[in-house]
Parts: sequence; C-alpha cells; structure tokens
Amino acid sequence: MTSTAVPAAPAPAQKTSGRNTESDRLKAENRLGQKLVAPAIILMLIVTAFPMIRAIWLSIYDYSLTAPDEREIVGASNYITALSDPLFWKATGITVLYMVVTVAIELVIGFAFALVMHRVIFGRGIVRTSILIPYGIITVVSGFTWQFAFSYQNGFVNGWLPFIGDDFNWFGETTPAVIAICISEIWKTTPFMSLLLLAGLAQVSEDMIEAAKVDGATWWQRMWKVVIPNMRAAIMVAILFRALDAYRIFDNIFVMTNGAEDTQSISFLTYRQTIEQFQLGMGSALSVLLFLSVLLIAFLIIKLFRVDLAQARQEG
Repeated sequence: MTSTAVPAAPAPAQKTSGRNTESDRLKAENRLGQKLVAPAIILMLIVTAFPMIRAIWLSIYDYSLTAPDEREIVGASNYITALSDPLFWKATGITVLYMVVTVAIELVIGFAFALVMHRVIFGRGIVRTSILIPYGIITVVSGFTWQFAFSYQNGFVNGWLPFIGDDFNWFGETTPAVIAICISEIWKTTPFMSLLLLAGLAQVSEDMIEAAKVDGATWWQRMWKVVIPNMRAAIMVAILFRALDAYRIFDNIFVMTNGAEDTQSISFLTYRQTIEQFQLGMGSALSVLLFLSVLLIAFLIIKLFRVDLAQARQEG
C-alpha cells in the first residue's frame, strides 16, 4: 500500500497549467492586437464604407450629370445593362488576362530577385537598391517611358528586336498593345513582389536547408520540398496583393493606349462611363461590380492556398 501512485499525479497537472498559461498569453496578445488595430479598422470602414454605400445608392439611378434634375430610380437596370453588354465582358476578359499574365511572370522573376537579394554577400545594398528602383517610379511616368520605348517613330524596342520591322506599330493592334502594357506593368511592380517574397525567404530555417543538403537533396529539391512549402504564407500574400492591384489596372492603359484597340480594363471602362460620359448611375454600377469582383478574387486566392496566417505567425 505504500507504493501508491500519488507522486506521479503532479506531472499532468503541470502540463495542463503550462498549456493554460500559453493559451492565456495568446488570448491576451490577441486582445491587445485587436485593440491596437481597432482605430485603423474603424477609420478604414469610415473611409471605404461611405463611398461604397454612395456608389450602391447611385447605381440604382438613371443619373447623368448633364441632366441632374431628370434622374430617376431604375433599380437593377444598370446592372442588367452592364452584364448583358459584350463590351463589359470584353473588358472583363482583358482585365483577367492582364492579371493572370503579369502576376504569373512577376512571381517567377520576383522569386529570382528575392533569392539574389537574400543570398548576395557583397554589395548587398547596391543590389537591393538597383532591383527596387522601378517600384519607386510613379506609374504614370513609367507608362510614358514605356510608351516612348515602344514607339515605332522614336522608340528603341523595334531596333533591339531583329524579328520585327522598324516600322512595327505596337499600339496598332490588340495583342502587341496588351504585351506592351503587360511589360510596363511587370517592370514597375515586380520589385514589390520580390520584397514580399524576400520576407518569406528570411523566415525559412537555414537548419532545414542544411539538413536537406546533408541528405543529398539537389538545389531544385531543396526549393520544391523545403523552401517553397515554408513560404506558402508569403507567396499567398504576394499573389493576393498583386492580383488585386493588377485587376484594378488603369494608369498604364490610360497613358499607353487610352483604351484603344480593345485594351481597356474594367477600371478604365468605369472611368469612361463616369468621367467622360457623365453617366454616374452606370459608372457606379460598374464600380460596384468591380468591387464584387475584387472580393471574389481575394476569396478564391485565400481558399486556394488554405493558409492560416495566424498559425503561420505563431510558428514563425
């Protein structure tokens, strides 16, 4: 009877206490985080909620700035007109094309730039600054620069490409115009993608990479089996930010083609309806559809990656 198991009892009690302490600490950190971000969230809601509510309200009107006294409620008529118009779907298709092409290429080039910035030993500051310079240039200035570069009259691109003639007009047809706009967009925003991916690379444990080396893994195997899986959160954030930004593309189109040759995006179509044609009702309906599209894209990307950012932060 003296060999009772009473001394063994405190062990699980200590583990439970430790878990409770950790859980309480995490809850306290979450509460503190919520309090810290609450003012920013409230401000963002005020700044974004009013324009959205205003746009939704205007979208149910047949409202032209040239005849403000003649506006009347038409319900969902503006949405039905937009969704049944081939011009809307053509703009949607070209917008999705801009987004998919630019984000895919930026992801590859941005990852290569991130690897260079992460591994470079000598002249790290110069290398990083050189890579990031395009992102510091205003988009309108970048657009004018690339418009000049692709001009068949005084640009230099035609002279660098031996398989096209010197008089080839990049902005005379849809396909070359879209290519020129995509190149301008990729050149401008790839540094942003590389910055986000560089942050993800910095969180990958060097011990895991060294262990893979010891096990005989090649460079490609280390990338696919170790580095990229541990960068899922950073990759998701990079793709999410750039996809949403690319879907709202406007500046480069405005500067380089002004929407000619079927290169206009949804944002540009909304601009034309609202600013050039003074159709506030239809322009508001298009802006609401653009907002819903952005929400849908964000939802699909988050669902596709299935990354718990809160858990990733705790593991980091």
